[in-house]
Amino acid sequence: MLSGYFPSHRIHRILGRRSKFVGLFQFRTCFYCTKVGFTAKRLLSEPKSRFYGCPFVYIRFNACLSYSSERNFNPGSCSSSGSSVRIVERDDFDEGNVGYGKFREMGVKVSGELSSSGDNNGGCQKNQSLNFGGFDEFEEEEGENCCDDKDDDDFVALNSYSVQCVRTDDVWKIELEEDEFRHPLVREICRLIQLRSSWNPKLESDMRHLLRSLKPRQVCAVLLSQDDERVALQFFYWADRQWRYRHNAIVYYAMLEILSKTKLCQGARRVLRLMARRGIQCRPEAFGYLMVSYSRAGNLRNALKVLTLMQKAGVELNLALCNTAIHVLVMSNRLEKALRFFERMQIVGIIPNVVTYNCLIKGYCNLNQVENALQLIADMSSKNCSPDKVSYYTIMSFFCKEKQVKEVRDLMEKMVKESNLFPDMVTYNTLIHMLSKNGHADEALEFLREAEASGFRIDKVGHSAIVHSYCKQGKIDEAKSIVNEMLSKGCNPDVVTYTAVVDGFCRVGKVDQAKKMLQHMHKHDCKPNTVSYTALLTGLCRSGNSLQAREMMNGSEEEFWTPNAITYSAVMHGLRKEGKLSEACDVAKKMISKGFFPNPVEINLIIESLCREEKMDEAKRFLEECLNKGCAVNVVNFTTLIHGYCRKGDLESSLSLLDDMYLSNKHPDAVTYTAIIDALAKNGRIEEATDLTVKMLKKGLLPTPVTYRTVIHRYCQMERVEDLLKLLEKMLSRQKCKTVYNQVIEKLCSFGNLQEADKLLSRILKTASRNDANTCNMLMESYLSKEMPLSAYKVACRMFNRNLVPDLKLSEKVSKRLMLEGKSAEADNLMLRFVERGHLSPQGQ
Repeated sequence: MLSGYFPSHRIHRILGRRSKFVGLFQFRTCFYCTKVGFTAKRLLSEPKSRFYGCPFVYIRFNACLSYSSERNFNPGSCSSSGSSVRIVERDDFDEGNVGYGKFREMGVKVSGELSSSGDNNGGCQKNQSLNFGGFDEFEEEEGENCCDDKDDDDFVALNSYSVQCVRTDDVWKIELEEDEFRHPLVREICRLIQLRSSWNPKLESDMRHLLRSLKPRQVCAVLLSQDDERVALQFFYWADRQWRYRHNAIVYYAMLEILSKTKLCQGARRVLRLMARRGIQCRPEAFGYLMVSYSRAGNLRNALKVLTLMQKAGVELNLALCNTAIHVLVMSNRLEKALRFFERMQIVGIIPNVVTYNCLIKGYCNLNQVENALQLIADMSSKNCSPDKVSYYTIMSFFCKEKQVKEVRDLMEKMVKESNLFPDMVTYNTLIHMLSKNGHADEALEFLREAEASGFRIDKVGHSAIVHSYCKQGKIDEAKSIVNEMLSKGCNPDVVTYTAVVDGFCRVGKVDQAKKMLQHMHKHDCKPNTVSYTALLTGLCRSGNSLQAREMMNGSEEEFWTPNAITYSAVMHGLRKEGKLSEACDVAKKMISKGFFPNPVEINLIIESLCREEKMDEAKRFLEECLNKGCAVNVVNFTTLIHGYCRKGDLESSLSLLDDMYLSNKHPDAVTYTAIIDALAKNGRIEEATDLTVKMLKKGLLPTPVTYRTVIHRYCQMERVEDLLKLLEKMLSRQKCKTVYNQVIEKLCSFGNLQEADKLLSRILKTASRNDANTCNMLMESYLSKEMPLSAYKVACRMFNRNLVPDLKLSEKVSKRLMLEGKSAEADNLMLRFVERGHLSPQGQ
């Protein structure tokens, strides 16, 4: 049917030209659909196999018909630039064509750069018509402090809850088998992703070919296999842009689940938006993942706005999402608001379950209100909701943290008597782990003995927790005795147990003993892993043997272990602390070549060390290599290098690097500009410093207190007071500073320019604050040092006129100096002012 209007040779010709004729092709598709009178219903009845030969045609054709059925499509509304075309256009989500350059940047962008773009129509949900206009109306607010505890506007979504609506409160979760992670296709794609630093068109072609062979669950396995969530997100975007491939619904939920464990809230929001635009059913769990991601980013206001967003999308609120909202409030230390949300959800008919109560119990314990937590457990029975073991474990964890063993035992008895919940293996394991985690190894060992006396056999995990706790405290002998006890019981220590002992030896400086422990592991058929060797290398770096640690890391292939990012970081910082900066840079470069990216803090430490040694060219090369390889370089790294150039006096390189920041999409901040402004003014280039300050203000950057101090110091030093006052007026119009003129007067006094300081005195006497009195006292003292007591006397009189009291001892010095110069009337008048205000008795005068 379709071939009559679009012959195969014409289709291939159109596909070959792609971008040039996309708009024309979409127009003709819409035109012919209208001409033959197709409807969406008829299209669905047609056998789809006839379109598989030209999938591009089918995608455009089907989307156009779907849109026409929803919008009462008419021929006059279809054009190459119409909204119907934009809705189905896959490239709306990417500003450029598919290319290996985009995928090479995986892992570079931060959450702030993952903002969604484009329109947001076209989503649908089963039995519902999703309206995601709320995405555009959803204005984000920065910071957590914007959420007022007394503001319940975020609870409006609860009012839309319908008791009669049939719903399920089960949580939809993707669970993968181990075999899916080991699948050859999954492992090969993960290998290609690791090579993204050297990406080229051939590797992209291989990746695209493998992608089309993957099943949806295998795509989820690829995403979950990535150590860096940003890399997983960029792979998700890259795959979504590929022709003849569409993400399955479970891939979206897997990506959202990954992002919910990070602060990449912008990425989670964009994935949710893509679901709506692709017609994927948005369950409440999807919004819950976005809410948790916002919460982890510290943006509580936007986290709660997700409830309103879900309401606008037409998705019914359920108990699971309410529990998520309460959990978000509790983890943000907004317990009072969580309790109000708890009350409101019961009013609208949502009955809380044990998970709801456990979240509130956690909130009480976080705020050290354990009595309220115990009372809540007592009230649960009257609400037809019996507490479970998690309810008690939460409070036990609080007692373990505070080392209140007696209260833990009392709560265990209460758990048995009131709730008929008996302690089991999980109970004792929880207590052992919580006590060990908080450094109470002796108490954890008591519960281990009690568990064994009750017939429970604690496994190697519980023993390892106690061993690790002893090692952290430096009690190596106690840790070794636990290991020997494990061997005598037939509970063979595993690699985790031995690694804890290795780390314990390194903490107390016994690196040789740690090496012997690694050999001991080999003898007992327990192969050391990467964590074991990393602990040893960290110990070597602490003891000043970083070169030996580097040699051991370079020989890792002979020992059949692979260094990870933590291993490289430990050796790199060890070399840096020892002053071996070139070796540290080599380790960082090797780290990048292996696919591990140093974070901005690690990059900054190396750059700062190189700048301190005045190795500026080497520092710049290192920064450029990190930037080219895709490391997360930020503005602080550039600022550190610019500050190094400024200290060296190389201003041209500093200004050139400032321009490079804009080319690299790393916008300078006020700290960056302040460093260059200070260097320019220090070298006498005051006009350029002025121009750069004005440029900073035009960029919308607010001057910091350091900026004010820097500008004031340099301009006063150059005796450019008039220019300084004009510049300060522009700065104050953008960012107020109450003490700015106080700083100017004090700086002028320090440079001996008392005449200019006296002219500015009227500016600070308007406010008459304590800071103003201190500034006036400094000016009086400067006049005295210049043997000008009469001028100091005039300053004191002006202070009295503004109800400010000068320093008494300083005024006595002024009075004595006036008497020596024969100005007794002024000297007496100054002291009489103190008597009038009760600061000096007549007898004392």
